[in-house]
Amino acid sequence: MEKSLKRLLILISCVFSVFMPAMASDYTVEVFGNANMDDSVDENDIAYINDVIKGTSTATELSDANYDGKINEDDIAQIEKIIDGNPEKLTLIDGANRTVTIDEPISRVVVCFPHALETLRTLKVPMDGIVGAARQYPEYDPGFFPEADNLLDVGKRWDPDIEKIVTLKPDLVLFTASSAANANAPATIKALESAGIKVLCFSLNGLESYPKEIGALGYVFNKEKEAKDFIGWRDNILNTIKKRVKDLPDSDRPKVYFEAGTDGNDYKIYGEYAYISLCGGNDIFSDLPGKYTSVSPDAVVARKPDIIIKVESVGGGYELSKSNTTALEDTSESVSGREILQQVPAVENDRVYVIAVHLLSFFGDSGCRSFMQVAYQAKWLHPELFEDLDPEAIHQEYLTRFQGLDCNLSDHGVFVYPPSGNETK
Repeated sequence: MEKSLKRLLILISCVFSVFMPAMASDYTVEVFGNANMDDSVDENDIAYINDVIKGTSTATELSDANYDGKINEDDIAQIEKIIDGNPEKLTLIDGANRTVTIDEPISRVVVCFPHALETLRTLKVPMDGIVGAARQYPEYDPGFFPEADNLLDVGKRWDPDIEKIVTLKPDLVLFTASSAANANAPATIKALESAGIKVLCFSLNGLESYPKEIGALGYVFNKEKEAKDFIGWRDNILNTIKKRVKDLPDSDRPKVYFEAGTDGNDYKIYGEYAYISLCGGNDIFSDLPGKYTSVSPDAVVARKPDIIIKVESVGGGYELSKSNTTALEDTSESVSGREILQQVPAVENDRVYVIAVHLLSFFGDSGCRSFMQVAYQAKWLHPELFEDLDPEAIHQEYLTRFQGLDCNLSDHGVFVYPPSGNETK
């Protein structure tokens, strides 16, 4: 097992030696003190505040570093403390567009959704500081979160047990940004804050929004370097894919039908979260808004997809033996066996692929891994263009380097069919 893992890690380094350097980030870390509105709080922000004080620059939304309603030397002092990693307080805008001031440092945290725990692992936040988790729904994938059973269960994701959380005396509770739209969430947040517990809401599952969110959490936990390391690594992958497909003519972009995970033979699309255009394809239902929109089988046939990608919502996972592809293979065969699709190019040319929810967004077993969905799909859509791209190697590096997991994908883990993203049919 050790030899095969070493070979895989060597392959990873070979793969990324041909990838381009990371492009400049185009997100703003929404921490007060980031006066010039880029991806960092640094000396450039001190220079910007000096210009604001002198009247040669206009104050931005994040210029008021100490959030006291004034721009002056005190804001420079606060920025210096942020740079040094020792602010007493930190004000930021969270993923639900709430402005929150927290006390620093953060040493005790309760997480209310799996993406938060995954992100804290990426940031190398000590796990003994995670004192509780809302584990009743969604359940934490045991193959990916082996530590979850050791965390005190504080109830449901959207409606946790307030009393249990209060007894844990956390400095911070991490809620999902989508919880803010849940009927119980405002009352939960209010109750926690009334008990003196700070709450931050983040999504941590959006392909485009994730760098900004993990970047902000890097400052919350004094793990800015770890956040930057991960964002740069992730940007290398996505920017390489974007660059290679950018100038593809329409005639070289395969037509793709991306079908959401459903029971039976329901025809539903995954919408904007299929990321087909990003992977160099044409989504045959790009004209339809939203996600989980029902479509007719006749419409699929009429639009003649060259490739079909089907989400497997039950099978797959980190605990399965590498060879245990039965569930995903059955799903592939069920799609290919639909009578109405027999004349569709994707079925005729045996280009039906299956991807498990573990690599997507917005599922109970999903996490912060949708960038790997893009890598696998790009390989399927353009195997010649991405001959040097090994999605499984990317996946392995994420598990080993960023998640600290002893999980060898050469032996365990089933996420796509055909079995490896480095294979094509």
